[in-house]
Formats: sequence, structure tokens, C-alpha cells
Amino acid sequence: MSSERNANETPPPGETPAPAEPGRDILTITDPKMMRAMAHPVRLAILELFAVQETLTATQASEALGESPANCAFHLRTLGKYGVLEEAGGGRGRERPWREVSSTIRINTGDLKDKQAELAAVALGQVTLDRWLSRIKTAFMKRDWPAEWEDASNAHESVVYLTPAETAAISEQIRMLFSPYLSRRKDSSVRPPDALPVEFDVFGFLRQDLAALVPDADQDDAGES
Repeated sequence: MSSERNANETPPPGETPAPAEPGRDILTITDPKMMRAMAHPVRLAILELFAVQETLTATQASEALGESPANCAFHLRTLGKYGVLEEAGGGRGRERPWREVSSTIRINTGDLKDKQAELAAVALGQVTLDRWLSRIKTAFMKRDWPAEWEDASNAHESVVYLTPAETAAISEQIRMLFSPYLSRRKDSSVRPPDALPVEFDVFGFLRQDLAALVPDADQDDAGES
């Protein structure tokens, strides 16, 4: 399993990673210390701000998140210490700008041979899922977006019979749908005038509760004989 944060989202373990597109920068994390450094709500919130900010200072993060500048400065330094962020140059103290090392972070649990790394990945996944699900629930309960976004905003759920390979392939097809739009994040000149940040959260997982109720092929054959 793997997780991949794309355009400043940090998903928990999900699909098997596909080869990177040419020119796509990816930071692959296997260090449990790095994962623990990310597994904090304020630090994840800071990383999410890079969807709309190329660089970020402690003062800017404080204004956006409602946290104190000192607290934001600490979390920015911590993310920098563990290689998730880097200094962008210029500024001092709380006005020091930081930038992402990569706009995509990947955690492949299949590569984690160390038990501590596995535990750290689970902890990061838990914090991330909590943020995702809370944000989704708030958005769809309040539905306070502009009128033109009412029909565009949607939720969808399906249960289908798939093999592991088919599940991974569908996940990759969905991921590739976003590829033509990723450049808009860093290049505002290619955005349509009315384009705004939109979040898609895609889950694909085995429904083990339902799978336990599906008769196996031998039982089907016995019933027909």
C-alpha cells in the first residue's frame, strides 16, 4: 500500500504508486522520524497552505490558521529539520520564508521494513484521515459555498466487484485525470479566471464485511449440482 500527497494533501495508505510523470518531483518517505514530524494537525494544516502559497512565513501561517506566530515558527522549523520544507531565502525570524521540498509526498508501506516506520505511517494516516473526514463532513453539512458551486460539488459511493489489479488500475486512472490541471497550482497564468481550489478525496478499499458474505466458487458449484 502507499499514500501520496498531491497538491498538498496527505492521504493515508492507499494505492500502489505508479511511475512518476516526467518532471514530477516526488519526496518518498520511509524515515519514521520524518513521518512523526508530519503527524501533527498544525503541521498538516501548514502543508495544506502550500496549495495557494509558493512560500510561507510564520506570520502568514499564523494569520491563516489562527495559531500564534511563535507556534507556527516552531512547526515550520520542525518540518524543515526533517526535510519536508526548506528555507526559501531572505527574511529573518518569523518573516523567514519556507517552501516545499516537493509538491508530492509518497509513503509506500510496502517499502517499510522497520516496525517503528510502520507504526509512524499508521499514526500519520490516522491524523490525516481525521482531517480529511472532518473537512468533508463540515463542507457537506454547511454547504455554504457560492451558488454556482452547488451543482459542481458532489459525493459518490459505489461498491463493485474488482480484483486487486483492477482496483489499483482504477485508482491510477483517477489520479491521471488530475494531471492536466496540476500545473495550475504553481502557474496562475494557466488558470481560468473563475478557477478556485477544489479538493477531491478518493478512497478505494476492500469491504471485508461484505466480502465475508460472498460465497466462494466451490460453494456456488456445489449449489448448482
